[in-house]
Amino acid sequence: MNLLVSLGEVNAETWKTVGIVAGILAGIALVLVIAILVIGKVFKVNVDEKVTAILENLAGANCGGCGCSGCSGFAQKLACGKGDLADCHVTSPEKKAEIAKLLGIEIKDEEPTVAIVHCNGGAENAPDAFEYKGNPTCKACSTLYGGNKLCKSACLGCGDCAAVCPEKAIKVEGRLAKVIPERCISCGACINACPKHIIERIPASAPVYVACSSHCPGKEVRAQCKVGCIGCGICAKSCPHGAITMVDNLPVFDYSKCTGCLTCVSKCPRKIILVR
Repeated sequence: MNLLVSLGEVNAETWKTVGIVAGILAGIALVLVIAILVIGKVFKVNVDEKVTAILENLAGANCGGCGCSGCSGFAQKLACGKGDLADCHVTSPEKKAEIAKLLGIEIKDEEPTVAIVHCNGGAENAPDAFEYKGNPTCKACSTLYGGNKLCKSACLGCGDCAAVCPEKAIKVEGRLAKVIPERCISCGACINACPKHIIERIPASAPVYVACSSHCPGKEVRAQCKVGCIGCGICAKSCPHGAITMVDNLPVFDYSKCTGCLTCVSKCPRKIILVR
């Protein structure tokens, strides 16, 4: 009988302890729930419906070609009137029209473009000024005397452009970057990544482009590169349509006049006007 009484007292004490623990846990849980609700209300982020609608119409490539870290940042810039829809070259014209309606703006018809590299040097044609052994990126190499090429406008060939291309539209062969036109979406990520600023967009319909960026006099160019433009102007003089103008020792194309006759290609003594 005494044993039963003792066991009863033990069970009562045990349940009392369990009840206390359960009460404490319930109290902690209640405090946490209240804290979460308060924090959620205080730090609530109001989602701009316009930003969401714009983001739904953007291509979603997150390439960074517009200058923003991603499409979300670009959508926010557009929504507050600080962005230019033309900075995005990936979103389709149809989707851009939808975004324009949301923003209450008009957009101009945009001709499709493609990226090209204004250089044809590489390891074979553009010799090095010194051996570079640092961080194998164009950005790092360019910080040392403007890069290790004799020609300070030459492609450094480390592949920073290829590394950021979302479509793998750039290949680096013989330390020279080249764009694969059929893959290029003209996002501009490569343009932003190139520290030498030798990648540019041209109309996708353009039949030719200038594969050189040097503005140096011809004598200097010959000492720096086997294929660099020497500024002779034969291309401009030979063009039957007046589509080429010499500007600071380099030919500049007016693609609205270029018919693709390729006279400039055949006349160029340095072969730096390339067919796309």
